[in-house]
Amino acid sequence: MSENRKALIAYLAVCFFWGSTYLAIRVGVQDSPPLLFAGIRFIIAGALMLSFCKLKGYTLPREKTDITNMAITGLLMLLCGNGLVVFAEQWVSSGIASLIIATVPLFMAIIEFFFLRTVKMDMKAISGLLLGFGGVAYLVLGNSETAAIDLKGLVVLMLASLFWAAGSVYSKLIKFKGHIFANIGTQMFAGGIGLVLVSLIKGEFSELHFTQSSLLALLYLIVFGSFVGYSCYIYILQKWPAAKAGTYAYVNPIVAIILGALLLREQISISVVVSMVVVILGIILVQSSKSENIDR
Repeated sequence: MSENRKALIAYLAVCFFWGSTYLAIRVGVQDSPPLLFAGIRFIIAGALMLSFCKLKGYTLPREKTDITNMAITGLLMLLCGNGLVVFAEQWVSSGIASLIIATVPLFMAIIEFFFLRTVKMDMKAISGLLLGFGGVAYLVLGNSETAAIDLKGLVVLMLASLFWAAGSVYSKLIKFKGHIFANIGTQMFAGGIGLVLVSLIKGEFSELHFTQSSLLALLYLIVFGSFVGYSCYIYILQKWPAAKAGTYAYVNPIVAIILGALLLREQISISVVVSMVVVILGIILVQSSKSENIDR
């Protein structure tokens, strides 16, 4: 199988599984303190990933520089990025959250193209990014059932997008040694520790209470959100420009709508169908563009 086909399969996995995690997070934070819930998720996922690498004999990170760089990536993406999403979903609906997080590829494009100048983007790619975001905006804002978002939620989620984009771009700039699974495990473990420490400062430990629903949500997030989704995402970041890889964020709200229709028998309106078409057209433009990394 070609590398491009592997990257495409990984991309589709990220689109689906991360689209479903918004619902799982929403379920989990209803019964558990948000930052501690997210921290437990990533500590367990990271520890299991590193244990798997040790069992298989994969090279684990040993040099201080490598560990520091991986920890920075994990803290940016998981503590600051995912942590703020989990925190915001206490009062923000999963649909609104997925809309705001859909700004990730735009932040990536701005960082890579305008500031670092590490990627070439043609007008086709730029148009696709804007079209995709417009489709997501129409998807959420065009539905009468969508609740308005307050200013606090908007700011928190926009910061989450910025931190996730910065971490994604940073991970591309650093050449890690060792097996990719060991790198991913280290990132998740570092991010999980950061989340738990912040939750300790906030006093969340006294609020810890798991129910059957939150435990099932945690299990789903560990397996499909972390093992499958995060691993696939780190893989495609090594193969594609960050802005191109980040277009998964445009698909996530569509996945959430479809799952809601299948599992909860929610109605799919004409506005949903229209927005899906617009988003898919945007993704096709980006994926078929001539955007590429600049070797330095």
